[in-house]
Amino acid sequence: MTTRTDTAPRATLRGGLPDRYLTPEDIAEMFEVPLETVYQWRRKRTGPPGFRIGKYVRYDPEDVRAFIAQRKSACQGAA
Repeated sequence: MTTRTDTAPRATLRGGLPDRYLTPEDIAEMFEVPLETVYQWRRKRTGPPGFRIGKYVRYDPEDVRAFIAQRKSACQGAA
């Protein structure tokens, strides 16, 4: 079983995302946005895609990587 470490989520993001599903709190910390923003992204379908496990929302690290790559290419294309 994997144990959660106390490393900063942004440091984890720079070094590679963890090998576990991410919580909305993890996403908010990584992108330095309020937790409500993460929930708004989910409602509007503008952020990384999440999924439900029972009553909990989780994010696949691969989907988060794809979201980041897509945002980066969109920003570079607009410049």
